[in-house]
Amino acid sequence: MNSETVVASWIVIAYLVGGIPFGFLIGKLRGIDVRTVGSKNIGATNVFRTVGKKWGLVAFLLDVLKGAVPTILARRLAPGPEWLPLAVGVACVLGHMLTPYMKFKGGKGVATAFGMLIGLIPAMVGVAFLLFAVVFALSHYISLGSCSAAVFLMAAIWLPVLGSKGAEDMPQCILVTLLAAFVVFKHRSNIVRLAKGTENKIYLFGKGKTDAPPAS
Repeated sequence: MNSETVVASWIVIAYLVGGIPFGFLIGKLRGIDVRTVGSKNIGATNVFRTVGKKWGLVAFLLDVLKGAVPTILARRLAPGPEWLPLAVGVACVLGHMLTPYMKFKGGKGVATAFGMLIGLIPAMVGVAFLLFAVVFALSHYISLGSCSAAVFLMAAIWLPVLGSKGAEDMPQCILVTLLAAFVVFKHRSNIVRLAKGTENKIYLFGKGKTDAPPAS
């Protein structure tokens, strides 16, 4: 098998793994089609709201793993160009957003992108996750926390370019920026609801008060 075939195989397999609709499958196992309830999104947030908190957390963890595991494996095992782990990670995220098993309709990609970035830039992701957690804890808006973390990564990923590594990290910076921008774009309806004050809040502990219909 030549190197081009190996590279293509890693990327295609990563896309297919990323496309596994864990949220939908968990809902089905619990007798709920998440495409017909709540925000009708197959991602972990809608599972959290419509199937149950623990099942939403399971869906989130699985979505993170399907981005992290292929990326880490590509870094450690895959022969080929240096950019292959990044391409594998992006393929996982695109698989989640445009899953081939659900007529190319998927989730927003935040959890899978988080997993991919754990495999690529773990320290920076740790800071982004802390930002997400703080924003979510203060606002109870997952969408606001997700967008805040994505915007942070769009800015922070360029720090190595300004430092000693220079243009060496340019491909990674560009792709992570585009991916983070795409995550924000996928949240555009949530951003509109946030601006109108109608976005749905989520409380990890206790029911809290929900003032708006479920958001995606």
